[in-house]
Amino acid sequence: MNIPDAATGATGENNAFAADLLRGHTDTIVLGILRRSEQYGFEIYKAIRDATGGEHEIKEATLYATYRRLEKDGLVESYWGDETQGGRRKYYRITDAGRAVYRGNVAAWVATRRIIDNLLDVKDTKNG
Repeated sequence: MNIPDAATGATGENNAFAADLLRGHTDTIVLGILRRSEQYGFEIYKAIRDATGGEHEIKEATLYATYRRLEKDGLVESYWGDETQGGRRKYYRITDAGRAVYRGNVAAWVATRRIIDNLLDVKDTKNG
């Protein structure tokens, strides 16, 4: 038996399903954050955590693998910051190619969400 999570009402299986869905969109999530401004690695981690009210965190190891992949694919560029205190930070910025991929991924997500909502007969989840 799956017991609902007190905070979300979701069962353990549903939480795993949601995590799988989110994991499939890590690149797009990171690109979306970098659209707003250049940021260093841990700052991106905090932005994701804070944007979800702590409901979702992406492991740092997963994020750093994502940064390397996005950079290799030419979707982000990195540079070392010139911090006067503390350790040096590696900053990331989105490229024009990254912006194009982000827009395409968001359009695909919106279309997919619309299709799934129609198939599940979801009218308005806020009103229940």
